[in-house]
Amino acid sequence: MLTRRKILTGMVGAAGAAGAGLAVLAAEAVDTEARRAEYRRWLDALPKAPAPALADHGLVASERGRWRILEANQGVCVDAEHFYGIGNHALVKHRKDTGERVAHWFGPTGGPIIHINSGWVDGDRLVLSHSNFSQLPMASSLEFYDKHTLQPTGSYSFGIRLGSLTWAVRHNGFWWACFANYNDSGTTPGFDQRWTFLAQFDDDWQQLQSWLFPPQVIGTWHESSCSGGDFGDDGFLYVTGHDEALLHVLRLPKQGVTLEYVTTVKVPFEGQSWAWDRSAGRVIYGISRARQEVIAANIPVLPQGL
Repeated sequence: MLTRRKILTGMVGAAGAAGAGLAVLAAEAVDTEARRAEYRRWLDALPKAPAPALADHGLVASERGRWRILEANQGVCVDAEHFYGIGNHALVKHRKDTGERVAHWFGPTGGPIIHINSGWVDGDRLVLSHSNFSQLPMASSLEFYDKHTLQPTGSYSFGIRLGSLTWAVRHNGFWWACFANYNDSGTTPGFDQRWTFLAQFDDDWQQLQSWLFPPQVIGTWHESSCSGGDFGDDGFLYVTGHDEALLHVLRLPKQGVTLEYVTTVKVPFEGQSWAWDRSAGRVIYGISRARQEVIAANIPVLPQGL
């Protein structure tokens, strides 16, 4: 039979058990905080990665020629005999030996071609990276031109994608393309240049992987982004921004999601898109938008051990 005495006795027992439970919890909390403090001390003792900074290995490109090309205000691509000046709505073809113009194409303003950024010579065709910058939503395409006549032959649309396509190149059986975001107009609200990325694609333009750019390189872009890039004969990835006369050397990381910074080469052109002259060794053709010039330069071999 349940009596008042039994009820009171049970209540006292429960209170005692609760008090003991609180004491155990308090002791566990003290022990947990001690373990956390020990873990923080262990973390603080781990070796630290160096702070992101540009390297100075004394690498300076030497100029080998320049030509005043009014239309080449976005970039240039090159093959064994010609270079191709690239503008928003323009392509001009010039002989490398004399600078003579041998062909041109001009698209109408207000037409389907809005902002051509760079070019890649792929056999008998030019593969041009195009975007609708600075319109929103951001959208991009590849535009194909006959390299002999400079007439358009086809197009591939990426459609809406975070970032404007600034360059696309072929390397080791894959396509590699950069989608740029900015700190000024033409970027999806809420995003900035840190969202710029390099993507790897197969021949059907299905994305396989992508990587961010290292912070010390992003820091040289000012309000803009990555305007040019391609792999060198040494396997490194070379990239430029928009305004600085700097060619940054990167490589794919062994771990993580960010391209690994290697070093920087000083060059005689201020960013924008450029191209290797693969018929002449370590020679790059770039542009100076301010001086309306196409400029060729010898790129030094990187030191061993980088």
